[in-house]
Amino acid sequence: MYRFALFLWFLASLLPSEFPKLGIEAPTELDAVRKRLESIPAGRFADIAEILGLIDAGPVIQVKLATETSDVARGVAPWISGFAVGESNLVVIFPARSPGYPDNTLEDVLRHEVAHILIWRASAGRPVPRWFDEGLAMEVERGRRFQDQTQLLYQLITSGRTNLEHLDRLFTGGQNDQTRAYALAGAFIRDLAQEHGPTVFREILMRVRRGVPFDVAFADVAGVTPSSAESEFWDRQRIWTSWVPIVTSSTTLWLAITTLALVAIYVRRRRNRKIEDEWAKEEESDGE
Repeated sequence: MYRFALFLWFLASLLPSEFPKLGIEAPTELDAVRKRLESIPAGRFADIAEILGLIDAGPVIQVKLATETSDVARGVAPWISGFAVGESNLVVIFPARSPGYPDNTLEDVLRHEVAHILIWRASAGRPVPRWFDEGLAMEVERGRRFQDQTQLLYQLITSGRTNLEHLDRLFTGGQNDQTRAYALAGAFIRDLAQEHGPTVFREILMRVRRGVPFDVAFADVAGVTPSSAESEFWDRQRIWTSWVPIVTSSTTLWLAITTLALVAIYVRRRRNRKIEDEWAKEEESDGE
């Protein structure tokens, strides 16, 4: 199986840089956004297909930009900036909405939703759990970020364990529920990659594609059931271990350096102001 996975990776590496192809549509008022998204190099999405082991380009992914006055926008919660429909090869994005966690920019949203389409293709449209779909889309879209670690730490502090079945239900809840769902799903998927290697998802999807039920495919590849993997994941989660990546991250380092620099500037200016005040007093004394 390992050799076969390597063979798939080799074939994927030969894919043309325009894989997968996107067709972006937008009303006139969103032309500027459409042009901006069209300017993204096609190869920006090819790595997602490679990670998932896709070797068939498939049909063009239709990307529709929708205004806030459109019927589709009125039917979707206001904090949702985009969604994907795998069987229709369709991605819908709402440019007027500020992307929320787990995405930071409109380009992130597009990449995330394209990932969903490609996951659907990799499984041949056969069902996978929502936590797997969303967590994997986060993983292949941009990997782990500083914000993911801080979100996970917050969830560990404020809430208890969440099983995978409940995690799936959180994705259909309110904004806070969905934020928690993304944070935990992303952390669980990253934990799986660390424990079983980056090809674990590709191999699971290959089995699902052949008609193997997801839980069976998962157990075949990971050597444990999803529920057992979930328990192992929670056993590894400790608030102090979540602090370590945050404290040692480059972001935290630069924040610390910036803070120290600002403090130094403040102290220096205060000292200079004090010296200038003393000089002024001395000049007044000399004038008298």
